[in-house]
Amino acid sequence: MTEGLNKDKPSVRLRAFRAIDDPQTCEKFIEGHTQVLSNIGITKVTSSRHDWMYNPAAFVMVVESLDGDKVYGGARVHVAGGNQPLPIEEATAALDPKIFDLIWQYAQHGTGELCGLWNSREIAGHGIGSIFLIRVAAAISYQIGIQSLFALCAPYTIKPGEAVGMELEPNVGNNGTFYYPKLDLVATTMVLKDVPTLSKAHPEDKDAIIKIRENLDIVRTEVLRNKEIEIDYKTKIPNLNNWDLNAVIQNAQINYQNNKVHL
Repeated sequence: MTEGLNKDKPSVRLRAFRAIDDPQTCEKFIEGHTQVLSNIGITKVTSSRHDWMYNPAAFVMVVESLDGDKVYGGARVHVAGGNQPLPIEEATAALDPKIFDLIWQYAQHGTGELCGLWNSREIAGHGIGSIFLIRVAAAISYQIGIQSLFALCAPYTIKPGEAVGMELEPNVGNNGTFYYPKLDLVATTMVLKDVPTLSKAHPEDKDAIIKIRENLDIVRTEVLRNKEIEIDYKTKIPNLNNWDLNAVIQNAQINYQNNKVHL
């Protein structure tokens, strides 16, 4: 049974894996994410649906106890060309069908979406949801092989997105913005256009992402606003020899053509 977190200096593991390889942890992710959403009055959101568990192009990051018993937060990277549209496509297509053209423009070279970002109250204030998961998403996107990464950002995740090199994508919605996931919340479409080079990332964030890319399994003490957290990074994705990005891109083209037919 997991002991409670040390409030002064929590120790956690930040682990990445392909969704279809670890259904048990996916269930824990879903349980925690659903609880966080319900706490703020959100019961319907495309990125919280559970069919991503069976999507071979979905990759998961979890912040968990060192024994793996408890999940304190997480996020996902979905690659365009899986067995479901990207959450951003599902969320915005009815409002602006141009999203399909935009995603395909990037998907030809491999693109994905950072989605389902959350952290529990137990670990709030340590930067898990605002910094460290976003950095790891940028790092594993390089490992997966995609060239770009989208995100539908809430107001409080715009600055962390910009820190890793994301920029506003103004060509959908109202200059890139939508009311989502409910009418009193604004979401902003952002994209990291150059996963390999991170040319617009802030220097501190770029350095941290490159260190994760170069040391996929490493323990680091991170400091945010004078708070320390020890993170055991386990970001080497298992079974990547079964991952074929070119086949996924081919499937993305089929999905795009089908979407255009049904518009």
